[in-house]
Amino acid sequence: QVQLVESGGGLVQPGGSLRLSCAASGSIFSINAMDWYRQAPGKQRELVARINSGGSTYYVDSVKGRFTISRDSAKNTVYLQMNNVKPEDTAVYYCNVNVFTTKSRRGDYWGQGTQVTVSS
Repeated sequence: QVQLVESGGGLVQPGGSLRLSCAASGSIFSINAMDWYRQAPGKQRELVARINSGGSTYYVDSVKGRFTISRDSAKNTVYLQMNNVKPEDTAVYYCNVNVFTTKSRRGDYWGQGTQVTVSS
């Protein structure tokens, strides 16, 4: 089994910053991609950012230039640095990690979600 623990959400004013963390633990052989998703009330969950095992990154257009995804492979942890946040960034943020639990067995695991609220 693999467990993901998220932290770092909260209330922040527009233009402010937050850093989210997601630590994976358990039966981990290796980790492939690490993602951050978000879901706002009444909207579908969307992929915000991805970092693969080689360090390549992807960002949804709405966060480019403001958010930065990074990973610490030694700690099996992925981060999302959120700068210049906007009210439309308000959502529950979830990490998703693609994990090899053995050489050949792979699965996707989700964090519990952390609320980010951008408001003055």
